Amino acid sequence: MTEAARVRLDRWLWAARFFKTRALASAAIAGGKVEVNGARAKRAKALAVGDHLRIRRGPFEYRVTVRAVSEQRRPPAQAAALYAEDPEGKRLRERLAEQLRVAPSPRYQGKGRPTKKDRREIERLEGE
Repeated sequence: MTEAARVRLDRWLWAARFFKTRALASAAIAGGKVEVNGARAKRAKALAVGDHLRIRRGPFEYRVTVRAVSEQRRPPAQAAALYAEDPEGKRLRERLAEQLRVAPSPRYQGKGRPTKKDRREIERLEGE
């Protein structure tokens, strides 16, 4: 890991593997999905060790503290060493993931085109 005093926020989010590309990281920052030390930040914000980040990706929220900075994308194990996750935030995220996993999936509500099975049932009823 390349140690530097400061690194751009969008590069760090990409290097820490929160986003697949820097463009996605920049879009999230511009959309207000990333906060640094409790305030909205721009993508060129200089990030330093000890900064607190709140990152929202979909329904999930990550609360992390920067432990190291890097401008290079490394393997996931090394990327995870760049930050320390807040245990309370991790617990809430895991609970939400479990709730989403257990929740019933959306079902067909009778709108749109009938399936092959539905069509056969309709034809059977019309034939009688």
